[in-house]
Amino acid sequence: MSLSDRATPLSMPPSLTWSATECSLYRPGERFDSWRLSWVAEEARPSDLAAVASSSEALRLVFTASKTRRVPVGVIGPREASDAEYKLAEAVGRALGEHGLQLLCGGKSGVMEAACKGNLEAGGLPIGLLPDTEWRESNPYVAIPIATGIGPVRNAILARASTVLVAIGGGYGTLTEMAYGLHFDRPVLALGDAPFVEGILACETPGDVIAHIARHLLDNAPRAA
Repeated sequence: MSLSDRATPLSMPPSLTWSATECSLYRPGERFDSWRLSWVAEEARPSDLAAVASSSEALRLVFTASKTRRVPVGVIGPREASDAEYKLAEAVGRALGEHGLQLLCGGKSGVMEAACKGNLEAGGLPIGLLPDTEWRESNPYVAIPIATGIGPVRNAILARASTVLVAIGGGYGTLTEMAYGLHFDRPVLALGDAPFVEGILACETPGDVIAHIARHLLDNAPRAA
């Protein structure tokens, strides 16, 4: 069975509206607090609310607005990427950048380099969590290199620090990061030839990735007390 055969369908989001003057997202009775990343009770509804077509579009509006906390989305995959994996990772990185999402990766070659390239070109500032002791060991598209000096142990930190993990292709190293993500109760999305692990969410396109991230960060966001 292919990953596409195991793809998880997305349900329709609740009615979403956006206020351009307040840079705020609303749904019936609630407003999205873009710093706490949670829904709060609506106090006064602004007059300029406009319907938002999808959760993915709502995600872009929220995370490209000012004063939004940008929790990282991790992209994982092999250092030796195929041409197809490289193109797919570049497209995912670009989609994250276009939606204002913070990219975190291992900062090396292959899938990591491609994701950083797409993200940087889309206006993002990709973070590379390096296994090396020197920041210059990062790929040329990492905007914020963090040299940990702890080798592959950094895989656990990457999984823990990411709000969502996106796996593109990969072998044992990627499989380890996916397992860490599931262990830490993070949504793990898989594209292309990523290893199958029970509990992952299979995606067919970068657009599916964005839609799942939107569902996690917006549709399923907690309601503040």
